[in-house]
Amino acid sequence: MGSRRSKQQLDRRTARLVGLGGFLAAAALPPILWHRAIAAVAHDFRMDLPYLTGWLAYGLIALGLLFFVPVLVSIGRRPDSRLYPRGRNAYAAWGVSCYLLGLALATQVAQIAVGPGGS
Repeated sequence: MGSRRSKQQLDRRTARLVGLGGFLAAAALPPILWHRAIAAVAHDFRMDLPYLTGWLAYGLIALGLLFFVPVLVSIGRRPDSRLYPRGRNAYAAWGVSCYLLGLALATQVAQIAVGPGGS
């Protein structure tokens, strides 16, 4: 009974490819959605706090993606492997939290960058 596979379980190679595809899609989503807002914020560069808070959303997205790297590397590995992080679920939770918070803030930054009445 222990050697039977669940119908929902993917083989290791497929699981890694699905994980890598999801990671790449999550990394590509912000530039695709907010390339104009990113360009508008980058165009007006200065070193002051109000300006730097415009980059906070994209920093949180990047931090969330960094938290996903150990989870991505450990896909398909056994828990006793040296590449399997002890806090794998914590990394995944922090990754999801930072990424989603960054997406929410990036949406607001994009609305501010467009300005009133813009489209």
